[in-house]
Amino acid sequence: MRIKYTFIDLCIEILSKYNSPMSPDEIWKKAIEDGLAEKIGSVGKTPSATIGARLYTDIKDNGAKSVFVQISKRPARFILRNSGIKEKEIESVIEKKLKNEEKTEYKFNERDLHPLLAKYVYTNPHFKCYVKTIFHEKSIKRAKGANEWLHPDLVGVYFPFGDYSKETTDLQKSLNVNSIKLFSFEMKKELNYSNLRECFFQAVSNSSWANEGYLVSLRIDEDPSFRNEIQRLSNSFGIGIIKLSPVNIEESEIICNAHHREIIDWDTLDRLAEDSPDFRAFISDIKEDLTVAKVKSVYDKIISDDDYEGYLKKKGIIS
Repeated sequence: MRIKYTFIDLCIEILSKYNSPMSPDEIWKKAIEDGLAEKIGSVGKTPSATIGARLYTDIKDNGAKSVFVQISKRPARFILRNSGIKEKEIESVIEKKLKNEEKTEYKFNERDLHPLLAKYVYTNPHFKCYVKTIFHEKSIKRAKGANEWLHPDLVGVYFPFGDYSKETTDLQKSLNVNSIKLFSFEMKKELNYSNLRECFFQAVSNSSWANEGYLVSLRIDEDPSFRNEIQRLSNSFGIGIIKLSPVNIEESEIICNAHHREIIDWDTLDRLAEDSPDFRAFISDIKEDLTVAKVKSVYDKIISDDDYEGYLKKKGIIS
């Protein structure tokens, strides 16, 4: 009978081969490079998170008898107990890795990710919305810091036209019931411990006007303690977290749900419209579309399935 190859076996093999402190995400990347990931079989959507959970459980259950040792928390990194790595060497390796993480370079710009989000939220049943990019450079120039973190990267609107009959929408109008939803999206290339708080509170600051606010990123640290931290922040401040899946955009994931606000912050919305011509046009477009009960305005273009892969390669989002 063939013995199943487990995540624990994979961790032991990778940490033994490289003999260096590694995070769950780093372990999984090396496993892919070395062809060991294929030995696991079904891994689910977040294999790095599974690795972290297995390591934490093994250390918790076996204590000093565990073959693993956790040597840092943020981010969490692990070594084999018998690795022979000295404490000073561990500190040096971690410091070097952290510097490399901060220097990660991408060929694409954050705005190159906007069409990915536009395509995702257009078809996702939670949103079914149209988005518009807000170009910050067009906004009124005020004193330094006066409108910092005021404008989201993208704004979105859900219209009920396709979900309700004309009779129902007419009744809503007569009862002054509004079923549209407004969304705010802050876009980042990557979320990790080095930028989480700044990015998160930027999203908090520029989404107070909307029914739901989201922080969106292409890459999010899979470390379980990091995921716990973003969940804690989301629970406390109501900001949702979306991880984009570029190749299969429909597999993008709402990691944390946003708190839905029934009441729109009209003062902040008015301030945004005053400062940003793009946001002002967005509000005007919504009014016109509601008047005719049809989406006639121009929002961000939705890339067709035929052109989508070519766009990713052109922008350097995938190779």
